[in-house]
Amino acid sequence: MKPTSMRNKTMYLAPMHLVNKQLAAPLSDELQQKYRKSSARVVEGDSVKVLRGEFKGIEGKVTNVSTERKGIAIEGIKREKLKGGNVDIYIHPSNVMITALNLEDKWRQSRLEGQKPSAAKPKAEEQKETAKPKEQQKEQPVEKKEEKKEDKPKQKETKAAPKTDKTDKKSQKTKKSDK
Repeated sequence: MKPTSMRNKTMYLAPMHLVNKQLAAPLSDELQQKYRKSSARVVEGDSVKVLRGEFKGIEGKVTNVSTERKGIAIEGIKREKLKGGNVDIYIHPSNVMITALNLEDKWRQSRLEGQKPSAAKPKAEEQKETAKPKEQQKEQPVEKKEEKKEDKPKQKETKAAPKTDKTDKKSQKTKKSDK
């Protein structure tokens, strides 16, 4: 098989988690300088400009991202059906350029800025102020846990005795089978 047909076949048969990664588009020059990334996954609400194809030059917001169709639907790009009505046209993200990002998602914003997606750490001064009350709160529950620990050994002792009998029976059976 030719390399191109193999590549097309692997892209066609790719699992959904890989197709999801393939729905990325290049960023505009301004966004590349700002975020130091060349491309990003297209998300609903991003503004894009079509670079290739029948709709070249059209700008609009992304209304739908479809992993099944492996494309994106853009505001203002529709085709009229014979029976009447309009249908979205899905364009592959490699044929568009992202001009403005939808940063409502904090995880996406932190990823673009190069930070880890986990919660931001509070400043050192805030930690010191918040640490003192937490220590006082921790001391009170520790005392309660100690009281509970005192109650628990009594229960464990009663339960532990039957378990040893069972293990003794098992050991006796193994001794008899060894003889």
